[in-house]
Amino acid sequence: MGLNRRQLLQSGVGIGAVIFVAACSKGTDSSGPAQRGGTLRVGALGTAARIERDPHANLSNDSDFLITSLVYDALTVPGADPNVAPRLATRWEPDAQRRRWTFTLADGATFHDGSPVTADDVVWSLRRLRTVGGASKMPVAAEDITADGPNRVVLTVPEPNTQLPLLVRLMTFTVKKDTTDFTKAVGTGPFRLESYQAGNARLVRNEQWHGTPPLLDAIEITMFESVTALGNAVLGGQIDLASNVGAIAGRTAEGRGDLRVVRRADDTMLGVAMRASDGPFADARVRTALRLGVDRNALVSQVHSGYGKVADDILGTGDPVYDKSIAQRTRDVDRAKTLLREANFDTGRSYPLITKAEAPGEVESAKVIATQLADIGVRLDVVTQDSNAFYDQTWLKGALYTVSWGTNDSVLFYADKLMSSRSNRNETDFKDAEFDAATAKAMAAQSDSEYTQACRDVQRIQHERGGYLVWGMADGIDIASSRVHDLPTLGGFARVQLERAWLAG
Repeated sequence: MGLNRRQLLQSGVGIGAVIFVAACSKGTDSSGPAQRGGTLRVGALGTAARIERDPHANLSNDSDFLITSLVYDALTVPGADPNVAPRLATRWEPDAQRRRWTFTLADGATFHDGSPVTADDVVWSLRRLRTVGGASKMPVAAEDITADGPNRVVLTVPEPNTQLPLLVRLMTFTVKKDTTDFTKAVGTGPFRLESYQAGNARLVRNEQWHGTPPLLDAIEITMFESVTALGNAVLGGQIDLASNVGAIAGRTAEGRGDLRVVRRADDTMLGVAMRASDGPFADARVRTALRLGVDRNALVSQVHSGYGKVADDILGTGDPVYDKSIAQRTRDVDRAKTLLREANFDTGRSYPLITKAEAPGEVESAKVIATQLADIGVRLDVVTQDSNAFYDQTWLKGALYTVSWGTNDSVLFYADKLMSSRSNRNETDFKDAEFDAATAKAMAAQSDSEYTQACRDVQRIQHERGGYLVWGMADGIDIASSRVHDLPTLGGFARVQLERAWLAG
């Protein structure tokens, strides 16, 4: 189908406020002084048929992405507030037009074989990323990625863009110039590859890392092909950490003194895309009626087993500029019925709600929503498609279908990529001149206040008349041995940032 959703996610992994100074992400509360040593045994999801060692290819296995993120350095990684943090690049600054961004590399950064990292290595890696992954992974044309001396890299974009440091997070992995064989995995990251077999790896501490050296001696990563097997492994003590294992295993682990459940807020959004340009849901009053017809608390309880929170029809709930002053929309059956009458909505027929078993609870959410909306007179027939059929026949075309997005930490990324009129990934075919103007203003903002106000306008319009029904956010659930401390708590792919974790004796 061409570009898939995971590739799009990996291209942005977030967007936020204008950044000039970056901060590190925050881990779980630790108990007592951090201890050095030990081997952390981590389980992550993956399928043997999709194993990928090339750091610039599509890393569809969680296990592959975890290994890559610890062995190689990206220019920037997710942070809390601001939601971008330094990695191989220690600072970045734009020109006055916000088109030419200069990234300064970390002093003393070296590859695992001891050779120094140069701007030429980074330029070659970013250009290769653009070639292998396309614009979805590297939003700068190859010819616009250049070196400026031995430790500075310049990225130039055709239009003003305040967000480039966030668009290169956790994807811009640096390899040695001219590398084509990645079996040895010579990176610059906090861990180096000691052994690899059939998707399982042993990584050892990189004592020469340019950042603060990890405390762990090693991390052993084991691939599991199902959430059930992954959960059973941590519950049975075969691994110390089950990454992104889900709510069912989380409930089982709650209350066990030898295990800790780590909840990462704003990890995954489940919602509904309503086609806004034509068809039965083109009238904004109808879309508002559907939003008023759902019981968000019941959805979070039933679909996410309580491991989540209600949302308010805005994508980007984890963004520091998320506007919490917008009143939370709640169920109002009478008002929903009134809006449907005013819009002359045909309640005498039924409408397909297309879903797919992609995100945990997605199919179940569609069934619950269909039951709830029957109360306002909207009859929905839930149709489950396999993923290939969904992306070939329904995505970007259907009138009503479920959607899921991870790394939900950026208002502007979603506005620009999924809702602007010019986007070729506009899931709801939403076309609104005021929304486009606010998005463009935020992208070209010259000050924090201008950026924040533009983002508030983006959110207000999305809430009032956008094409999404965003009813809730699921927590990311990791289960760890009680000996494991300082695990990441940020949502989305930030879960791979294990370099500060440590084991109690």
